Amino acid sequence: MNNNDIFKKLRVALQLRDDQIVEILELVDFRISKAELGAFFRNEDHPNFMECGDQVLRNFLNGLVIHLRGTKENPKNAMDVIKSHKPTAPTAEKPKVKTFSDKKPAQKSTQRPTGKPAGKPGFKKKPESKPEIVEKVRYNNGKKK
Repeated sequence: MNNNDIFKKLRVALQLRDDQIVEILELVDFRISKAELGAFFRNEDHPNFMECGDQVLRNFLNGLVIHLRGTKENPKNAMDVIKSHKPTAPTAEKPKVKTFSDKKPAQKSTQRPTGKPAGKPGFKKKPESKPEIVEKVRYNNGKKK
């Protein structure tokens, strides 16, 4: 198991995105771009694959400790930080899949809504008026009539 595998497994286990990993590395003053991170997570057969060095993994682990535990002056609870990374999962109830037999015919409303439209507040339409024609212009595009 090499550094790339360890880095990948930590990324998946902690559900970290590339921008979060960049922020974690910046906590220990280690700057790296998202493109360089992507090279670490690529397949070994890919032409842009890059071996993750010891320095990168070491700095990531040190930054991860600061990210999860906080500093001495400002300690954090690691479980709260990890929970904030997880996307909000829908409830256990599965959404009902609509079929053609479940659909009811749509009823059109004949009544128009009153009041202001739900557009931009304070937006007023300009009164529509035709532009005044000063004089008729004939274009001669090289064709003789």
